[in-house]
Amino acid sequence: MRAEQPQASARAFEQRRDRLRGIAYRMVGSAAEAEDAVQEAWLRLAGTATDIADLDGWLTTVVSRICLDMLRARTRRAEVATPDTPARAATGAGVDPEAEALRADSVGRALLIVLGTLGPEERVAFVLHDLFAVPFAEIAPMLRRTPATTKKLASRARLRVHAPARIESTELLAHRAAVTAFAQAAGEGDLGGLLAVLAPDVVRTADPAALSPGMAVAVRGARAVAEGALALRRRSRDAVLVLVDGRPGLVVAGAGGVDFVVTFRVRGEQIAAYDVAAAPERVAALTLSLLPEQP
Repeated sequence: MRAEQPQASARAFEQRRDRLRGIAYRMVGSAAEAEDAVQEAWLRLAGTATDIADLDGWLTTVVSRICLDMLRARTRRAEVATPDTPARAATGAGVDPEAEALRADSVGRALLIVLGTLGPEERVAFVLHDLFAVPFAEIAPMLRRTPATTKKLASRARLRVHAPARIESTELLAHRAAVTAFAQAAGEGDLGGLLAVLAPDVVRTADPAALSPGMAVAVRGARAVAEGALALRRRSRDAVLVLVDGRPGLVVAGAGGVDFVVTFRVRGEQIAAYDVAAAPERVAALTLSLLPEQP
């Protein structure tokens, strides 16, 4: 394909657009930024006057480097943000939140959240190799690393994404069931469902940033805790089930990253306590990974 032939270039690019968009979305986790990356790749292709023997490889490289630059810029913004104003990536003008949510669901919201905890190079290496089967020899030049180092980056990311649970399987199933029941009841505004899954002496603690004005940092007792959870019903609908430090927990994420992480202590089949972390330093200290598939 000759890049100087506009119609042929456009036709060839459109045949590859969906794959490029899929790569970009998994890398940056934002539909708007993914579209920007793909559009920038098109502009670079349209402005190229030389023959491109491997168009698939060329476009994958271009999109990946654009996304890598976006991720690095996002990291730099986070480094200069203050604790009271954590960095948040813009969703872009005209982005439909419902369409963004549907796209996230189709990819896997938990996967996108966990990918967001990886470093830029780890994320690119993992997405390209593990999700799109791009060989390390082709990824390495994009990262300006050797294939061996690139393989280590992907391996480190894989260990983070699929970190094992820290409890045995029977306890994991019970813990997962309790957290799932809590999230469902809270999201649906089901007071009875919450009272059923909360232990009578349950304690809820939370960072002030996670609470509405006037809510107490610590609350004890099933009814008081349940009523407080209902007051945050909208946030509960956005919660995603993941492993938090090896145990089932919930994460609420915005356009630019994780907002809240909820950790639970389960006793039998009921929740004995839970804590809502919102302070950036506390959230950053938690390890998020994917829940193993149920047998």
